[in-house]
Amino acid sequence: MKSILLFSALLFFSISGINAQESYKNDDFAITSVQVLHKADYGVTVWEIHVQGKAGATTPTKAGQLDGAPVLGYVFPTNLNPTDVGFSQTEGILALALTSHPDFDDTPLWDENNDKAYDNDGIIWHPHWVVLHKDDRVKGGLAVKEFKKADDTVVLPPTNPGMPMYMDSPGYPVTAKKDVIRVVVPDYRINNRKDFNYDGVTAFMKVNTSIDDLPMLGVYEVYSIASGDLSLPYKVSE
Repeated sequence: MKSILLFSALLFFSISGINAQESYKNDDFAITSVQVLHKADYGVTVWEIHVQGKAGATTPTKAGQLDGAPVLGYVFPTNLNPTDVGFSQTEGILALALTSHPDFDDTPLWDENNDKAYDNDGIIWHPHWVVLHKDDRVKGGLAVKEFKKADDTVVLPPTNPGMPMYMDSPGYPVTAKKDVIRVVVPDYRINNRKDFNYDGVTAFMKVNTSIDDLPMLGVYEVYSIASGDLSLPYKVSE
């Protein structure tokens, strides 16, 4: 049911196309295949999205401010539980998103460009766990789920970036080479789960800090869906 609702929202947006960021729509985000491979000898899963072009070569143009900042993503929606990665239980789709956004840095614990500064490397592709939910306030019909700052029932992983959203900055290594972008996830960081389903999506997102009736981080265009229908048909392979 979750995947059906998620696909309906994505399909609605891809058809509507209003305010779509067409300038980023190219072969670098045209998915040809997706894979999550478990490597038992190393105790990790390797997550990959293959594209027609050069994975990770296209990054967003800087907006010059946080409000309206563009975010590009290679996203793995899953049927994992939010609790598997350290969130408190909540409704929504847990996704692993590999993102690039030059206007801000939301990985305060990690120095991805190794320049001894921890607040200047948002443009470098990096991972986030996010909980996505249906949100009709944006044309994409999807957003990262938010919560009130005063809600002390919400639990986030200790590596979260400090935003009032179900978002984590886990620091897994991300590499992009030729036609594939990949991320390596230790088994223990996903509750040793190897029995989950997943899909692959490429998308354009945008930050909002000025309009109360819009989400903080919403999906504004979907470029490609690995399965074609976001049914999460793929299983982890050994």
